[in-house]
Amino acid sequence: MRRLTLRRAPGRPLERPSAGRSITPAGAGRRGRPVRLLSATAAATVLALTASGCVTVHGELALLPPATRAEAAQALADFTAAYNKADKAHDPALDAGRVTGPLGEINQAGLRARAVTSPGNNPNHRPLELSDARFVLPRKAGWPRWFLADTDPNLDTDEGSGDQRWLLVFVRNGPEQLWEVAHLVILGPSQVPEFAEEDGYAVPVARDGEGLAVAPGDLGKAYVGFLESGRPGPFAAGPHTTLLREQREKGAKRPGLATQYLDRVADGGDFAPLGLRTKDGGAFVFFATRFFERQTAAAGYRPKVDPDIKALLTGEVRNTVTKEWVSNQAVLVKPAGADRDAVTFRARLQGVVGAQGS
Repeated sequence: MRRLTLRRAPGRPLERPSAGRSITPAGAGRRGRPVRLLSATAAATVLALTASGCVTVHGELALLPPATRAEAAQALADFTAAYNKADKAHDPALDAGRVTGPLGEINQAGLRARAVTSPGNNPNHRPLELSDARFVLPRKAGWPRWFLADTDPNLDTDEGSGDQRWLLVFVRNGPEQLWEVAHLVILGPSQVPEFAEEDGYAVPVARDGEGLAVAPGDLGKAYVGFLESGRPGPFAAGPHTTLLREQREKGAKRPGLATQYLDRVADGGDFAPLGLRTKDGGAFVFFATRFFERQTAAAGYRPKVDPDIKALLTGEVRNTVTKEWVSNQAVLVKPAGADRDAVTFRARLQGVVGAQGS
């Protein structure tokens, strides 16, 4: 598999700090129903105890919950209302203040694309409802604050393999900001891990992740390295690791079309990895990566460009099109000392956020 080397399109930062987005990835289908657009596969919090977000006790910062459960429920309701308005109107501005990070970039791009391909109201809009919310509230000092909402969507089936839980991570960087959803993954009910607690609250995992087989801050680099080289690493075999590499290898050289990939770590700002300790001593971690997919056609031919991708396109497609993707994943990390399969993917969501022709 040939390695792709390219420059980032002008004006597109590697990671974007807090900024609003929506929930329909470009290049994932024409309808706006999120359940059809999210791979494999938390509600919000409002300032709880002080306006500053931290309390000084004997010169140290006290650990505080991000919000009360009532405040988290209100944040989830605010997000859902904004999402429905944006999806119905194909207007990214309508939920721009309620999404951020990898989810935000993926889905704002999707709404921008559909505003071009299907201008006006979305005829296939079905209002999203997120019920049976279970809020996982980690205590921590200072900002940013964040928490997880484990919810039951109305866009699935309630029995069998189609039953789903939507896990949303809400992030807030200061007392003047709204709660925004940075991560979203879809799991089956039995796939949601059991989280550890201390004094009734969840336990966050630091970026350096002491006591884990792989620290949360190292997951992006390890994943990018595995996808580029295929060398054995901490990741268990599965659809988002070994099978993904096989698919890329198979599609790299087709008659008349060559495909190259370049993977990058994405962990700045609201793309930072976030983890929760699990009862088995491991962690459940959300992290993001970014990759570029370049397709080059044989002389005299042009790569096919789907309408949703064309809506995000800059430049003229002569014989090459380069798609920029953001990938948002959730993994289980074993405690330190694990001999094999230290990191297991539970879910991954990806979407095209830009495209360039040449």
